[in-house]
Amino acid sequence: MTLRSPILAVTALATLAPLAAAADVNIYSYRQPELIQPLLDAFTEETGIGTNVAFLNKGMVERLSAEGDRSPADLILTTDISRLSEAVEAGVTQPVQSDVLNTAIPAAFRDPGNQWFGLTTRARIVYAAKDRVDPAAVTTYEDLADPRWQGRICTRSGTHSYTLALVAAMIHHHGEAATKDWLDGVKANLARKPQGNDRAQVKAIWSGECDISLGNTYYMGQMLSDDEQKAWADSVNVLFPEFEDGGTHVNVSGIAMTSAAPNREEAVRLMEFLVSEEAQEIYAEVNYEYPVVPGTAPSDLVAGWGSFTPDDVNLMDLAELRGAALRLVEEVDFDG
Repeated sequence: MTLRSPILAVTALATLAPLAAAADVNIYSYRQPELIQPLLDAFTEETGIGTNVAFLNKGMVERLSAEGDRSPADLILTTDISRLSEAVEAGVTQPVQSDVLNTAIPAAFRDPGNQWFGLTTRARIVYAAKDRVDPAAVTTYEDLADPRWQGRICTRSGTHSYTLALVAAMIHHHGEAATKDWLDGVKANLARKPQGNDRAQVKAIWSGECDISLGNTYYMGQMLSDDEQKAWADSVNVLFPEFEDGGTHVNVSGIAMTSAAPNREEAVRLMEFLVSEEAQEIYAEVNYEYPVVPGTAPSDLVAGWGSFTPDDVNLMDLAELRGAALRLVEEVDFDG
């Protein structure tokens, strides 16, 4: 396959030849190639700077650690605060001082130490059966532990990063004891053992196995664009619960500069381009996500799902609670 920006499908710690000449920006990405290629093409067209992407399924931090100062990668692209914070903790990123980034991105969606920066946001919402659930019935995450939902909830594993981020946010708002009680309540309301991905939960609603599930917003867009899965998406409403003393839980896709970064100047230019109005609109359209820069409109499809007020806790604060979240999930045997 020949592309303007070559995409190299690689696995963790595989041997990779130097990705490009010094003028190009080299990227390790957990994001699927088709989700970022339109952005990189627009960047190259505007700046003349080439880009090269190595798509990894796993092992990004291990790879960067093994490569050390010899790494050809300038930037990493990934989803979820846990993966971003893991890279920071492993020492494979470096801070970037940029007035453009700090002005464009709200403080809650960037690292206080300037190690990573959010590019898009996604809300952790409730999918609810159109024919069996009143849209006004779920207004808070706390509601999910109410016994009226007994046998009616589907969700993915409690140890998945998306679930742990939500549990960490619950700890932030209510403390560990109350969060453990909440987890016990949600577990008691499950229709089946936690399993599958977010789309599998919506399929379970469509088939009548459960009535509500947790999921990320962008999966609705992905399902609507799939011939088989469109029926699943059409069977549910998108609801935006909030914490009782906060807003709707959100997570991010983000970017960080590697500690080695051989092409730092060009990499900063790409980072700053990605928060421009043009790039934010492209990113949000292709990914069915919400732009991270305030004032940038989401796509018409995404806007049609409704608006919400994001929880304003800094995501790094949630990352620090991830260990506690995992411990509570294991204590209640959530997946058992």
